[in-house]
Amino acid sequence: MVSITISIVLLTSVISFTAFSNEKVMDDLIFYPPAITNRNQWYRFITCGLIHADFLHLAFNMYSFYLFGDIVEKSFFTIFGEQGKLIYLTLYITALIVSLLPTYISHQNNYHYRSLGASGAVSAIIFAGIFLYPTLGMGIFPIPFHIPGFIFGPLYLVISYYLANKGQGNINHSAHIWGAIYGIIFLFITSRFMSEYDLLNNFINQVANYLR
Repeated sequence: MVSITISIVLLTSVISFTAFSNEKVMDDLIFYPPAITNRNQWYRFITCGLIHADFLHLAFNMYSFYLFGDIVEKSFFTIFGEQGKLIYLTLYITALIVSLLPTYISHQNNYHYRSLGASGAVSAIIFAGIFLYPTLGMGIFPIPFHIPGFIFGPLYLVISYYLANKGQGNINHSAHIWGAIYGIIFLFITSRFMSEYDLLNNFINQVANYLR
């Protein structure tokens, strides 16, 4: 049976490749705040995660998602049982929406603003993975070596915050930040009320053992 992670990667890749050569598909799916404000096209919160700017953008997002998604999806099945896959899928889809809410509030009447890509949802999955496995080695450019997730996470957020405030480039750093925060909050709430998994204590114990 194909995993949810692989299914998302395949679906996103097919639609992204289609949009690369079809401007109408790109325009119909992209996150365009005025279309949501004036035409109630709320589906754009989700469909924008199915398209990407170019092959490198797609490859980076889907590769990152696959690496962490595979781990997180299996962990959710262990933690939540049969409903784990549904909870995992819910995290991904709702993260697409939540990560873009601050962007929408800021640009709801900005006719020059557009955004696309699954980065917000990917960030949510990565940070859920960091809290499940905080000592897992992670790399970040231009640092030429791996660092544990519990250090990578805050560093990633600080860099994203700096770049968001700098306001240069075409990357929606706000979606990265809010997606990451949402991934943590979602995991804390669901593990607290839908399982017996003690997320915080497991996180602390893994970090403490690593630092010994």
